[in-house]
Amino acid sequence: MTDAPDNTFMQAALQQAQAAAAIGEAPIGAVIVDPATGEIVAAAHNSPIGDNDPTAHAEIMAIRMAAQKLGNYRLPGLHLYVTLEPCAMCAGAISHARIARLVYGASDEKGGAIDSGAQFFTQKTCHWRPDVVSGILAEESAEMLRSFFRERRKAKAAEKTIAP
Repeated sequence: MTDAPDNTFMQAALQQAQAAAAIGEAPIGAVIVDPATGEIVAAAHNSPIGDNDPTAHAEIMAIRMAAQKLGNYRLPGLHLYVTLEPCAMCAGAISHARIARLVYGASDEKGGAIDSGAQFFTQKTCHWRPDVVSGILAEESAEMLRSFFRERRKAKAAEKTIAP
């Protein structure tokens, strides 16, 4: 089993997050990895605005890509790396896909559902629970989000001062 460090795959997820920010989407990225080979099976970023799809979160997009690539709606044995703690919708998709391991960067006290909020995987109605590791490159992930939203607020403030 090739066991590349979690930081390497989280760096790949951060690159996806940067790609999202470059097109005006919230900078959240995800990669799905086959730990047996060390191969990145799918890489995606947030795209709900551009896709006009509220379900187009990075995790959902990566799961869709991996499922299509592998020809299976279940992704047993695979690992998902995502820059931000998944929301309830994404946690449900992770469970349904049977992802073996979830690794995320920054916590999301407002919208997260793994260690924050609903704590989806601890609910008795959750039928599949991946192993969860949190805090991998958390500060880099959080800073990317803070910077993105700081710049958006500045741009909105500038628009308001220019408007008649």
